[in-house]
Amino acid sequence: MDTPPQRRSRPTGHGSARITVTPGGPLVVRGDVELVDADGEPIPRHRATVALCRCGRSTIQPYCDGSHAIGRAAIRGE
Repeated sequence: MDTPPQRRSRPTGHGSARITVTPGGPLVVRGDVELVDADGEPIPRHRATVALCRCGRSTIQPYCDGSHAIGRAAIRGE
């Protein structure tokens, strides 16, 4: 069975956003997208590109502060 070729998504124009999943790290969000909390309230965003925490260790959630790297180092015994 043939698998379809991988295609890279590209922004389609003004107002588009791109989310990149980084291996073992955050979701990197670029472009025009509104972030809201569980109650639907807007979360302040001061940059066009932000990194969203996936590991749950960040002290500035929903944004990433790099704590995922410290967690991996502790698991490896460093």
